[in-house]
Amino acid sequence: MIKCVVWDLDNTLWQGVAAEAADAQVLEPKPEMLGIIAALEKRGIVSSVASRNDPSSLDSLLSHPSLQGLFVAPQVSWEPKSMSIRRITDNLNIGLDAVAFVDDSPFERAEVQYMLPEVLVLSPEEIAAAIDTPAFSPTGSTQESARRARMYRQEDERRRAQTTFKGDRASFMAWCEMRLAIAPATEADLPRIHELTERTHQLNSTGRSYTFEQLRERWRDPRWLMPAARLTDRFGDYGLIGAALVDTQPPWPADVWLVELVMLSCRVEGRGIPAALLRWILAEAVNAGMKGIKAVYRVNQQNLPIRLLFRQMGFSKVAGDSFVTVERDLSTPLPDYPPWLHVATG
Repeated sequence: MIKCVVWDLDNTLWQGVAAEAADAQVLEPKPEMLGIIAALEKRGIVSSVASRNDPSSLDSLLSHPSLQGLFVAPQVSWEPKSMSIRRITDNLNIGLDAVAFVDDSPFERAEVQYMLPEVLVLSPEEIAAAIDTPAFSPTGSTQESARRARMYRQEDERRRAQTTFKGDRASFMAWCEMRLAIAPATEADLPRIHELTERTHQLNSTGRSYTFEQLRERWRDPRWLMPAARLTDRFGDYGLIGAALVDTQPPWPADVWLVELVMLSCRVEGRGIPAALLRWILAEAVNAGMKGIKAVYRVNQQNLPIRLLFRQMGFSKVAGDSFVTVERDLSTPLPDYPPWLHVATG
């Protein structure tokens, strides 16, 4: 699933070379490329820039009125395009396999393909057909996907604010006034939860795929607990950023629950949100009189953060190698929520 398209500028987004334009002329973007960017943004796929130009020219290169606010984490430098793409993925906290790169230069495409084989590399002539392929076509559309580009731009504001903040990280987190609401999902939440099962990888315990109907069946069945988490802060609204599937009647002693899946958007990593969601589930189990709780996770290269989370929250391994079962005794005290989070539960 492509989450970000990285565009070259000269002879890709517009015709010609900006540095060679007379009298610092601002080149006109190609209408067909603007149309593709707009179509992608409606699907929740954001756009960025990797251009080999004078770094000080970033603002002037993107000064055309039709380009204002289109790109997140744009990169203009003399460095290889592969390095620019790595910076973009670091800023957005996404994997390289979630990126498509569009460039007119066979050399630049070959450099990126060689250095970053996970990236989907396309010529400008190929991008129009590519956006009709499954990798560019998420199933359904949610409020979060429609405003994803805006949320990434808000994340840029958070990052800039942190670099100028006077104080330690915990103080900055508290200053952000993060408010986390966790409650059982409503039926209206199901499209977004389904989208999370398709899009989340780093903070996804199993990576298991669910059809929309499978999720709705679990939501309707009182056997299943399906919490949904929403986050806001002083910069804006993240929307629904996490969910879990908890089997309250697994085939073992009646006083143990099973966390079949826990998943969160990669945009909230580093804020204590995964720990807060898992802590909420533990508290619900305690309140229901449970003595223990089990969870499963799949071992892969992408989901190390979620595997470390279980260890952090007091789970220990029971069985498995590639697909692991862990458990926690609920008679021991539960950890506190991160002190900078304002958590509302219901």
